[in-house]
Amino acid sequence: MRIPHIVRTSTLGAALASTLLLGTPAVAATAAPSVTSVVAVQSVGSICYGDLPSEAHDTIDLIDQGGPFPYPRDGIVFTNREGALPRQHSGYYHEYTVITPGAPTRGTRRIITGEQDHEDYYTGDHYRTFSLVDFSC
Repeated sequence: MRIPHIVRTSTLGAALASTLLLGTPAVAATAAPSVTSVVAVQSVGSICYGDLPSEAHDTIDLIDQGGPFPYPRDGIVFTNREGALPRQHSGYYHEYTVITPGAPTRGTRRIITGEQDHEDYYTGDHYRTFSLVDFSC
């Protein structure tokens, strides 16, 4: 379940973080998978919320509100075929169009959401690169 960005959460406990990040109970988690997950997210890059195009802000607002979305494919499962995002179970990620003014199609910009609170990735080049959105700046 996606928690809207306007809802702030406290720091997660180790067991809950392990379950959310790794998809496994804390008893099965080891230090190696946690380190691997953190490295994968950091290798994606990050972008300040304030540095996103205004249309990306609009898309994130629509996601938080549950729609309605401008394109029928908004909200479909993003399969991460490129393997650029941290590896997760099928259905973990969903994609949404960031409108590109003047584009005759959906364009190349997307917000990819993960299941965790504040886990949104921006791509401006149709999945070649991703940046984790930092909502603190």
